[in-house]
Amino acid sequence: MLKKIVVSLLIVIIIIITINNSMGQSNKLEVGDTIPAFILKDQNNTNFDIEKFRGKKPMVIYFYPKDDTPGCTKEACSFRDEFEVFSDLNVEVIGISSDDVASHKKFAEKYHLPFTLLADTKKKVRKLFGVPNSLLGLIPGRVTYVINKNGIIVHIFDSQFGAEKHITESLSILKEMKE
Repeated sequence: MLKKIVVSLLIVIIIIITINNSMGQSNKLEVGDTIPAFILKDQNNTNFDIEKFRGKKPMVIYFYPKDDTPGCTKEACSFRDEFEVFSDLNVEVIGISSDDVASHKKFAEKYHLPFTLLADTKKKVRKLFGVPNSLLGLIPGRVTYVINKNGIIVHIFDSQFGAEKHITESLSILKEMKE
């Protein structure tokens, strides 16, 4: 009897998480969409306005779950290690998570990250992009958007566990754009 109750509760929880995770996803951006305007604080507590880059240079915007965790550190350090290639392609690299400015500052300093980290503490930009959660809605998703200089999404890569692949996918698309 207890086993049936536990199984029933688990099913109800999974249904609730699934419904909750799918709500608000109607804004999910797709290839060909224009990225929304937004302003967030960067790791230096300075307002970062995405509009300053639209029309000027391509961007890679990557959403990640949390500063200083194994997968997120691997991803950030991979972007750092290839940063010169992104710079040579005139691409702005931007990382976004719900961590606060102080956490981003510490993360950037600890791993010598040369790119912008934005504090989306209220997850407003994550919702604007429609970035889904993963693992039954329990972990913020890891999604990378490659954006042309006009602010149009040309590629989306969504993989929670392929942290380093976000960099190789982005570079492959950016190099194709240059040709």
